Amino acid sequence: MLNTRPQELQQRSQAQIASDLSPAKLEVRGLSKSFTLQNVAMTVLEDINFQLFSREFVCLVGASGCGKSTLLNIVAGLAAPSSGSVLVDGREVTGPGSDRGMVFQNYTLYPWLTVSQNIAFGLKLRKMPRAEQRDRIDYYLNVVGLTQFAKSYPKQLSGGMKQRVAIARALANEPAVLLMDEPFGALDAQTKEQMQQFLLELWEQTHVTVLMITHDVEEAIFLSQRVYVMSARPGRMKLEVPVGLPEHRDLEMKLSAEFVEIKRQILHSLRE
Repeated sequence: MLNTRPQELQQRSQAQIASDLSPAKLEVRGLSKSFTLQNVAMTVLEDINFQLFSREFVCLVGASGCGKSTLLNIVAGLAAPSSGSVLVDGREVTGPGSDRGMVFQNYTLYPWLTVSQNIAFGLKLRKMPRAEQRDRIDYYLNVVGLTQFAKSYPKQLSGGMKQRVAIARALANEPAVLLMDEPFGALDAQTKEQMQQFLLELWEQTHVTVLMITHDVEEAIFLSQRVYVMSARPGRMKLEVPVGLPEHRDLEMKLSAEFVEIKRQILHSLRE
């Protein structure tokens, strides 16, 4: 490693570099998932293998129906694989747990609770002392820029603000991995770009490990250090694309030659 020239080092994927330094934060091994529909066996996922390392932001992209959401639900512990395993910090996932935070497309906020109460929901379930709850709620309200809306209800918030609350609620439990299921899919184009910039800045600040699925190739490239491309059903890992862009990014970067070349590579893989 010490003798590797800088040019060679830049050509290695972040996963390869990270694997030299630390064990995987999240590991999926030989995972497959099948359903029986009207007495016909249907394989949705087949022999999925990949890893996330600490502080990585990784996106999965693929056509509708390739099993992205099913895979994320299995990682979250909301569904069981037919074969294979998921490990977080070396421990096998057997169900939902506080080591994994989940953010869905449709906010999933409790409408009868205020912003602060929504963020506190998981902390109360864990019976965290009230003083510690208040400190953590205040911190994450500040992180997502919603301190002045602490006593507001979800119906008083815009779509982007609701998703910020959902992200704050997930982060408040300080999970080992944050799982995101097309979190900006319900937003208009302008709000979506604003939320992409917000999420990237949030990740730069917290460096939480993130696994996100999206059908938006530009979004995946803009946010992540690596992109996995999934094939059509049965879903398989078709291609791993390292994103060699600077860690600090702005929306103008989507117009750069490097960005466009990565997008071309992923789109070609999806079309094959």
